[in-house]
Amino acid sequence: MEAPLNSRSSRYPSAPDHGLSFWVTPRHLAGDDGLLADRISDTLAESGWMSWTTARSTLLFVSPTGLCGAEWIRTDHAFLLGGLPVAWQISARTHRDSALAEWNAYFTPGTPHEAIADFLLAVEARPEPAVGYAGPEAVLAQLSAMGWPRDFDHPKTTAWDAGLSAGFSWGPLPDGIQDGDPRPDLMGWQAWAEPVLGSPYLWCATFSASTPHDLVGSFAASIASPAPVRRRILPDLSAGRLTFSLPG
Repeated sequence: MEAPLNSRSSRYPSAPDHGLSFWVTPRHLAGDDGLLADRISDTLAESGWMSWTTARSTLLFVSPTGLCGAEWIRTDHAFLLGGLPVAWQISARTHRDSALAEWNAYFTPGTPHEAIADFLLAVEARPEPAVGYAGPEAVLAQLSAMGWPRDFDHPKTTAWDAGLSAGFSWGPLPDGIQDGDPRPDLMGWQAWAEPVLGSPYLWCATFSASTPHDLVGSFAASIASPAPVRRRILPDLSAGRLTFSLPG
């Protein structure tokens, strides 16, 4: 059974378009419609997050509580995930005057904006977004509920979509991922879409070690949702892997 998406983010699939658009599945191969900056900025602005342009020409949002931040760093060329530049970096702190983020989440272009929006809404709904209590099973349970099988050899850490075109795994993280826990070799979540084995990635997402598992689960539930999304631009990398129809 499909878990219901947050109603505040479900506006995106039915948002009016000025050109020809399609209902598209699967969501994880639908791309971002070229609107990743706009859609997430709209989500944050509607939730009352303050924003300003930094000296590095990035766009920084801070939540009304001051505990969460979201930064569009596509213009900063900070670092790559899977060969793709990071576009959004989302973080949380235990105190609003703390200079150190407890965790960071990173998303590249091509990530379906609905999933990032649902992740942000889950972060915003938490009184203490920097503190987590659930274990990794919280993420895998969400994926299993959406029909993503667990990896045969690593059932406690990894799941794939049924077409093996996207994965979600808990393990060692790439260099450059920042976390409030200074210990080396910490584990964290990574997700990605690779429409054809050996082809370039369509998108990548990485969550630092201290990111609460239930928040990562919100992203996982959204990215794996079978509900169609509306798109005007279909990713070339997903050619032949998408089912789409004209809106009625």
